[in-house]
Amino acid sequence: MPVPRAIFEQIKKLIPPLDGSLHKGQSVGRVGVLGGALDYTGAPFFAAMSAQRFGVDLSHVICSPTAAGAIKSYSPDLIVHPILREDNSLESVHEELQSVLSRLHVLIVGPGLGRESYMQKYAKTAVSIAREKGMFIVLDADGLYMVGETPAIIKGYRRAVVTPNVVEFKRLSEQVGVDPNTPSEKKAEMVSRKLGGVTVLQKGPKDIIATDSTGDEASLEASKLQNSDPEFEKAKEVIEVDVQGGLKRCGGQGDVLSGAVGTFMAWGKCYEDGAFGDHSIPASRIPLLAAVGGSMATRTTSRLAFSKQGRSVVTQDMLSEIGKAFAEVFGEHPDVKL
Repeated sequence: MPVPRAIFEQIKKLIPPLDGSLHKGQSVGRVGVLGGALDYTGAPFFAAMSAQRFGVDLSHVICSPTAAGAIKSYSPDLIVHPILREDNSLESVHEELQSVLSRLHVLIVGPGLGRESYMQKYAKTAVSIAREKGMFIVLDADGLYMVGETPAIIKGYRRAVVTPNVVEFKRLSEQVGVDPNTPSEKKAEMVSRKLGGVTVLQKGPKDIIATDSTGDEASLEASKLQNSDPEFEKAKEVIEVDVQGGLKRCGGQGDVLSGAVGTFMAWGKCYEDGAFGDHSIPASRIPLLAAVGGSMATRTTSRLAFSKQGRSVVTQDMLSEIGKAFAEVFGEHPDVKL
């Protein structure tokens, strides 16, 4: 089942034009990835580098000093902030996070985060700051573990997307209280409802993107105030993406997806701020559109990488296919009128 044409055309409106009219930093977005502990350096790199390859202006990685050296060595294109020290005070890290996040449009939380208490504590702090600033947020991997343990950290914040795989989705749906007898095709929207309208990108043989804020009036009212969106009443949507992907699911593909979704959200923030576009898309739709666009692009990237590498494909192979995949899905230079 193809993505509805109307949705596809709205996604294309979020893509900044490459016509020379916009200067560096004005419209292509600045993305931050919070993650990277001692044993996990690849995941934040793949998320941040994928965002760079999809077309953001700058990618920042906010990580532990134990991961910073490795991540810096992977690419000089990334800006690395080794501020998540285990022995730092929360007040000190809070101040540094405030400074870094003030420069960003989107925060991706979870790739390589780990479950150490200090990393989880700093992640919660970062999400709170991002919410205060009205940033878009993507939560994946151990960021989802944080959400499951403390749903209030993100509940009712409709500028967020969660991207669980099969195992993560099962755990998260149980943690937020979805009835296990709910039909499988309805569970994504139920998780969204339990989280107060947060967009859910349920990864699988086909990706299901759902948003439903109809069942929690308290979260609905809070989210109305947070988003100030005149078209907020469009509160429930479910989109399936069955674009062909690669036949091998390599570890790290989810990080590429996080980077892709984060890219579209960064563009959406620039669109919302008036850098380009016709202002016809309300802010409340940007997370859903970003999730659909990121899913389509990532699945196509996976297919192209697999077609070259076959059984030996690894996530690193996907990075060089991102540009081709984007052009295949959305066109080389999508027509976005100013």
